[in-house]
Amino acid sequence: MNRFCNLSAAGQGSNTAAWLLLLWLIVLPLHSFAESKESRGLPSVAVLNPAAELWRDVRQRDMPASGTTQVRGVDTGVLINANGDKWRKFRMQQLIPIGGYLLLGIGIGLILFYLIRGKVKIVGGESDRKLPRYTSYERLIHWFMASIFLFLAITGLIILFGRPVLIPLFGKEIFSVIASASKEGHNLMGPLFMIALILVFIKFVRRNIYQKGDMSWLLRGGGIIGKKHVPSNFFNMGEKSMFWMLIIVGSVIVVSGLVLVFPIFGQSREWMELAHVGHAIGAILMIGVILGHIYIGSIGMQGAIEGMKSGYCDLNWAKEHHDLWATQMEKRGEAIANEEVNRFSDTDTNRSLGRELGEAGK
Repeated sequence: MNRFCNLSAAGQGSNTAAWLLLLWLIVLPLHSFAESKESRGLPSVAVLNPAAELWRDVRQRDMPASGTTQVRGVDTGVLINANGDKWRKFRMQQLIPIGGYLLLGIGIGLILFYLIRGKVKIVGGESDRKLPRYTSYERLIHWFMASIFLFLAITGLIILFGRPVLIPLFGKEIFSVIASASKEGHNLMGPLFMIALILVFIKFVRRNIYQKGDMSWLLRGGGIIGKKHVPSNFFNMGEKSMFWMLIIVGSVIVVSGLVLVFPIFGQSREWMELAHVGHAIGAILMIGVILGHIYIGSIGMQGAIEGMKSGYCDLNWAKEHHDLWATQMEKRGEAIANEEVNRFSDTDTNRSLGRELGEAGK
């Protein structure tokens, strides 16, 4: 019995010694860290919660943001990037909610406009003649850009708004697959948008130079305000403004996207965060404008999409919306009967539009 008690006491003593040794091993590094900071004149860090208080004190202490490290690269000397937390809060608390409300407001506005205004009909009814409006190449690059933009818009919206919208519907596992596929597809197809933007600019810039009379079209809302007819050329003021917004805002989207996809230009985290904000804001604005463009071409206006579908537009539609151009084309004898449209080759269409551009440049 005495022997058993002695063994038990010895076991308890060894357990106590082990716990004391473990406590000493934990306290000693922290004590040495505090002493080393005091010896260098640095403020001491009170470790109340190693998971939060330590890093909070490191991040908020009054010292330079970057230090010295043997690893060479952008931001390798930064232990804690305080701006990253600010950017995350801005993205979650401001960018996503405001962007979502903006797109939702545009969608509701288009629905209300349709319910109030209805579809814009051709007042004189469809004509028995048509005018050549777009060449096959112009239609090709238009639909090329449209398809690329729609894909990037859908995947981008999933990346930006997917967590609060799709997780409640599909769950985290399915959303992770959708988000990952959207991210990879977005990064892969993004550079193609740059190519489409360049092609569209080169082809259409000449027709989108502002002309005399464009401002009156804008002030009258394209004829919505008042009853007086507003004259317009090949493109009206609204279409020209959308073109330049596409080029300017699209360029911001392209440059910021390249910064995000290819982090090999030596950009810092601050530039990456700024590029992300610019990319998201530009994309949201562009999506809102394109929603209006899709509305007009689909259910908003009779005959608006025909030019991009077949290359020809109705003569009466052209006179009502682009009368200056339509009058010139009709005087030159470019109007053809509907039954002859299928027999009118793309070569003839290109020749007709080529003469139009040549005379416009004189």
